[in-house]
Amino acid sequence: MTASAANLNAKRLYNFSPGPAVLPVSVLERVRDEMLCLPGAGASILELSHRSKQFIEIQENARQRLIRLLKIPDSHEVLFLQGGARLQFSMIPINLLRGAKDKTGSNPAVAQYILTGTWGKYAVGEAKKEGSVETIYDAKSTNYDRLPSSSELSIREDAAYVHMTTNETIQGVQFQNDLSSPAPLVADCSSDFLYRPMDISKYGLVYACAQKNAGPAGVTVVIIRKDLLERSTDNLPGYLSYKNHAAEGSMWNTPPTFAIYTLGLVTQWIEETIGGLDAMLKVNHEKASTVYNIVDKFPTMFIGHAQKDSRSLMNVTFKFATEELEKAFLKGAEARDLDSLKGHRSVGGIRASIYNAMPMAGVKLLAEYMTEFANKNG
Repeated sequence: MTASAANLNAKRLYNFSPGPAVLPVSVLERVRDEMLCLPGAGASILELSHRSKQFIEIQENARQRLIRLLKIPDSHEVLFLQGGARLQFSMIPINLLRGAKDKTGSNPAVAQYILTGTWGKYAVGEAKKEGSVETIYDAKSTNYDRLPSSSELSIREDAAYVHMTTNETIQGVQFQNDLSSPAPLVADCSSDFLYRPMDISKYGLVYACAQKNAGPAGVTVVIIRKDLLERSTDNLPGYLSYKNHAAEGSMWNTPPTFAIYTLGLVTQWIEETIGGLDAMLKVNHEKASTVYNIVDKFPTMFIGHAQKDSRSLMNVTFKFATEELEKAFLKGAEARDLDSLKGHRSVGGIRASIYNAMPMAGVKLLAEYMTEFANKNG
C-alpha cells in the first residue's frame, strides 16, 4: 500500500450503516487498483462492454463462487438483476401468483406471507396488487420483536408460495435456520445474504440486493428453482419475466457490470480469505455476542428490542430510557469514529449493523464504548 493510500485508509470510520454497508478493505483496495484499467481488458470495468469476453468471465466467476459458497443445486438458476428488493416485491407475485391455481385447478391460488417486520409489510402491500394474499403470521401485537414457532405457521400445500424475510434490519430479528414448507418457499435475504450456509434446496426462490453483505448497490441476486420459471407467462412485460432473464444468462438488458464485478470480489474474499460460509458464520456469532453481552450486562441502560431467541446477528437494536441519553450516546460514538449508529427513522433508538465486512476491531471498540457509557451514566 502506498503512503497516500495508507493515509486514506487511516481516516476510515467504523461504518455501522445498514446499507449501503461496509465492504472489505482488501476488496476496496483491489477495486482501486483495477479501476483505471482492468488487467487484460485495456479499459476500466466501468467502460467494459457487457458482451466482452472479459466481462462474461467476470459474471460467470461471480456465479460460480455463489454456487460453491451456497452449494446451489442444479435444480436452481442464479440470476443477476436490478431494482433491489423493492422490484422483487412485485416481480415475485407477478411471476408466481398471477394466474396460479389452487389444488382444485379452478380457484385462484393464495400467496402466504410471514410478517416479522417492516420489509415484510412492504412485500405484502405489493403482492396484494397481483392476487390473493394471506398473512399467516404477524408480529404486530408485540411490535415485531419476535419470530414465529413452527406451530404458529399454517402453510397451505397448494399455496402459490410462502414468503419470509430472513432478517428484518429495522427491528433486528432474524431467522437463523432454514424453514421447511410444502409450498415454494420464497426468502428475502437482502440483509443477511452470505452470512451463513443455507440449504437452497428448501427454497423456491431466494433474493437479495447486494448492498448489505455482498457488494455495492445496483445488483440483486435471485436464486430460483428452474421449474418455477415456467410460471413466467409470455404476456409479462419483458424485464419482469424471470424466464427472460434466465434464457438470456442475466443479459436480457445491460447488467450492472460494476456491481457484479465487486460482488465477485466479495465472494472471493468470503471463499478464500474467510474460508467459506461456515467460517463466516462463526465470525458473525463472535461479533454479535460481543455486543449483545454488553446489552445484557446493562439491560436498564441498553433496552433491547428483539427477544433473545429472535435476535439478529446482523443488526443489533436497542433504545435508551430518555432521548437525552440517546443523543449523548450518539455524540460520544461519533467522537470515537463509530459511525451510522442511529436507528431507522420509523423506530428511533440505536442500530448497530455488523455485517460480514465489519471488522472485529470496530465491534470491540463499540462494546468498550457501551461499557464506558453505561458506567458513566448508569
